[in-house]
Amino acid sequence: MKDGGRQTVSDTIATPKSTSPFRRVLDPVDRAAEILFGLIMVMTFTGSLGVAQAGSADVKAMIVGALSCNLAWGIIDAVMFLMSSTAERRLSKKTVEAVQTAASPSIARSVIEGALPPLVLPALCASDFERIRLHLNSLSADKTRVGIQAQDFVVALAVFVLVFSLTFPVVAPFFFIGDVTSALRVSNGIAIGLLFITGYTLGRHAGAPLRIGLLMVAVGLGMVAIALVLGG
Repeated sequence: MKDGGRQTVSDTIATPKSTSPFRRVLDPVDRAAEILFGLIMVMTFTGSLGVAQAGSADVKAMIVGALSCNLAWGIIDAVMFLMSSTAERRLSKKTVEAVQTAASPSIARSVIEGALPPLVLPALCASDFERIRLHLNSLSADKTRVGIQAQDFVVALAVFVLVFSLTFPVVAPFFFIGDVTSALRVSNGIAIGLLFITGYTLGRHAGAPLRIGLLMVAVGLGMVAIALVLGG
C-alpha cells in the first residue's frame, strides 16, 4: 500500500527493508559501521608492524595478513546480512500471521502496536490501525516469503566488496614507498582520512558533520589501540 509515493507502516510490517535492494548498503549508519570495522581490521595489522626492524618479508606478511583478515571479515559480514534479512522476514511473517489469525480486531491491533516503533504510535488513530489490519489481512503468502531473495545476494556482495576494498588504500603505500617508516605514516594518514570522511558523511545526516567526523577518528584509533594492546 502506497500513500503519496511513501511506504506506509503496514508495508513496513509486511516487507521490512525491501523497498530497495541497496537500502542496507546505502544506509548511513550501516555503511559507517562497515567502514569503521574494516579500517580497524587493516590498521591493526599495519600498526603491529615494527618499523625499526621491519624488512621486506615483514611487510609482505603484514599485507597478506591484512588482505586475508578483511577477506574473511567481508565474507562473514555478507553471510550475517543474509541471515539477518531472513530473520527479519521471518519476524514479519509471524506478525502478519498473528494479525490474520487474531480472534478479534482489538487483539490484532495489539499485535500491530507491538510491531511498530513507539514514536510512531501516537500519530496513529483507530482508523489508521484498522486500515493497517485490513491491509495485512489481505496479504497473500507470497507477500511474506521468508527465504533469501535475489536482491539479498546483491546487497551481500556489495557489503563484502565495501569491507574488503578498504584494505587496499591503507596498504597501498607499502607497495610504492620503500621506506617502511614513511609508508606507515602515509598509510595511517590515509586511514585517518577515511575515518574522518566516513564520520563527516554520517554527521551530515545528524547535523554535526565535523564533530562526528572527529569522533569517528577518535573511536577508530582508540579501538585499534585496544586491539594492539590486547595482542589483536
